[in-house]
Amino acid sequence: MAGTLDERVDAAVDAWLRWVPRWQPGTHRGRARLCRRCTGSPLLAAAGIGADVPHQVTHALVSRMQRIIDRDVDDYTAAELPALHAELTGAEMWRAPGYDPAAGLDPEYDGIEPDPEPGEGEQPFLFTLAGLAEESRPEPPLPRPPLSAEEKAQLRREIELADARAAETGRGVCFSLVAHRPRIESAISRFIEPQIQAMLDELSRNLEPPQ
Repeated sequence: MAGTLDERVDAAVDAWLRWVPRWQPGTHRGRARLCRRCTGSPLLAAAGIGADVPHQVTHALVSRMQRIIDRDVDDYTAAELPALHAELTGAEMWRAPGYDPAAGLDPEYDGIEPDPEPGEGEQPFLFTLAGLAEESRPEPPLPRPPLSAEEKAQLRREIELADARAAETGRGVCFSLVAHRPRIESAISRFIEPQIQAMLDELSRNLEPPQ
């Protein structure tokens, strides 16, 4: 993967900063679920982003950073962990792909539920993206050839190494993000907070009793 870790983080933050001015509060009701990618993420702490920032804004940054980590681990696996690489590529070849509504999404939507919940009193949707994905799911593949005890032991060792690499790269990304805190905080203050304040002001006006 070209470029140092700092350079990749720089480019990802630059891309996020270009996206932030286009953000607007969502007009649909999303699923009320905790995002496993963002909740408690050290990436947000490193970036200096507080809990009051809208989730899609934080998710767009975290997803970009997670892609850096995932790509680094993939490259490391392909170069240094032959058993794990063979297992992963073999599983992909063995399994026929079906429809994936999350495939090819921009980082700000990566990992977010594709289907909103119907509002209170609304009729259920005629179809959902998750339902279409389930309908297109291929037949279960045939069992793969079993691994020997030695192959299983090697695979476990390499999984541990891949996990350690992910943790190491994640720490490096966090350290790189700290240097971008002023830019990130400035973008949130300039583009995000005024929209949130406008929403709160509008809500307050609607809640005021008539004169």
